[in-house]
Amino acid sequence: MYKKEYERWLAYQLDDPDLTPELKSIAGDDEAVKDRFAVSLKFGTAGLRGVIGAGTNRMNVYVIRQATQGLANWVRTQGGTQTVAISYDSRIKSDVFAKAAAEVLAANDIKVRIYKALMPVPALSFATRYYNCNAGIMVTASHNPAKYNGYKAYGPDGCQMTDEAADIVYAEIQNTDVLSGAKVMPFEEGVAKGMIEYVGEDCYEALYAAIESRQVRPGLCKTAGLKLVYSPLNGSGLVPVTRVLGDIGIDDITVVPEQKDPDGNFPTCPYPNPEIFEALRLGLELAEKSGADLMLATDPDADRVGIAVRCKDGSYELLSGNEVGVLLLDYICKARIENGTMPEKPVMVKSIVSTQLADVVAAHYGVECRNVLTGFKWIGDQIARLEADGEVERFIFGFEESYGYLSGSYVRDKDAVVGSMLICEMAAYYRSIGSSIKEELERIYAEYGRYLNKVDSYEFPGLSGMDKMTGIMAKLRENPPKDFAGYKVLTVSDYLKKTRTELATGKQEAIDLPAANVLIYALEGGAAVVVRPSGTEPKIKTYFTTLGKDLAAAEAQKEELAAAVKPLLA
Repeated sequence: MYKKEYERWLAYQLDDPDLTPELKSIAGDDEAVKDRFAVSLKFGTAGLRGVIGAGTNRMNVYVIRQATQGLANWVRTQGGTQTVAISYDSRIKSDVFAKAAAEVLAANDIKVRIYKALMPVPALSFATRYYNCNAGIMVTASHNPAKYNGYKAYGPDGCQMTDEAADIVYAEIQNTDVLSGAKVMPFEEGVAKGMIEYVGEDCYEALYAAIESRQVRPGLCKTAGLKLVYSPLNGSGLVPVTRVLGDIGIDDITVVPEQKDPDGNFPTCPYPNPEIFEALRLGLELAEKSGADLMLATDPDADRVGIAVRCKDGSYELLSGNEVGVLLLDYICKARIENGTMPEKPVMVKSIVSTQLADVVAAHYGVECRNVLTGFKWIGDQIARLEADGEVERFIFGFEESYGYLSGSYVRDKDAVVGSMLICEMAAYYRSIGSSIKEELERIYAEYGRYLNKVDSYEFPGLSGMDKMTGIMAKLRENPPKDFAGYKVLTVSDYLKKTRTELATGKQEAIDLPAANVLIYALEGGAAVVVRPSGTEPKIKTYFTTLGKDLAAAEAQKEELAAAVKPLLA
């Protein structure tokens, strides 16, 4: 079957000049043909993601057109403005794929609002809401290696598409021939007919104003003298991040020259991921040379931001997403209480795999902490619920451990631009009172306990990998561990069964969240173990939260727990 599909593509008059030479180069190589044509990229709530190239299992204009035709079929049933917003990052062919999507939508009598140059995820979410669109499309593969690209679909609320909508779109995609099934209108014709319009300056300015309104100590940065090194990692963050930071008064910004300009080849790092040291290495070297207070790096689609802070001895320390999330929560709460701007019954939201230290800090400030499933759309869902009740101002902050932060309801996805602004404001404030981010983190640990959060991954490759993972999760549910390394299990939260069980009494309570294949074991003494299989890769992730009198004690407990978990995943 896949050989026939390969022959069909080879015989077709393909209008992307890169595809036919690639197809010819794999003639006679059965494995290479099979890899490209045996399956199709599956469209889900995260859209599409894959290696750029020829075939149904690759990212190319034909797969983009097919997906967009499926999306267009869904949009046409939705009424409303019949409009879709589109943005794209610096990845290879991102601009080509964005235009290809616009051409299909225009041919289906759906209006398009497309950014005239690359802009990040939060800008797409904002434009979707600003223009009251039915949907949004972001062309990006986030922090994957350079050979990947992707297509993220958003709903009318600016949140990633719901499961129900994605299932409908996927069904429409399957009924659309990948080579000839999509309607296409040339981009220039779409512009001439008014079907395709560029996002206006009013939208850009409204986005920047919305972000800047989230300052908690407005005007502080103008006099703080903060010295910053910043890297957009050759992605889409440069323009919005430097614009916003400049607006609030931070002008001593050194941008890492090798990572300044958009470049989908990401020549300085194999993974343009601010969680990885190698991606931040050039920025750290520059920070050390210049004596910067802070080093920031945003990922290619600028929805996540990583930071390194200067320590007293002049060295720099990378902070985890959990640490920055807790620091921002603490800073926002304290500042808003001092300024009298804390809303009544404030709410913060985080993912269930993010640190429990945030729950403790939130409780200290009288803030409700809501824990949701992994994926920022679930944080967006909580904002939407507050908005539906006319109480959206109660939301003060949301984060997940993978460096995603949001303050405010102007978008429904994580935003590295507002994250960068708040991190800089926080650094500037602590500098102005003779402290630092590093010292404040130590204060938090001294006050609440030395929490440590670590993640391990176990891979299950091969055809039987997914089956083995299913068996492991079933076994854990049938025979729940009573303890890990001698630390007694107090409760087991099973997000697939949507129940939380006290092991000592057998008492159960319902979990009011959508079903998800996650198990959380709360242990005596405040530690926790989370077991979560990936939905897209053959791996199980284990998340450990430990709590010790100091870092060494917390690390020792983590090693004990990890050793106890390992045989259960064999």
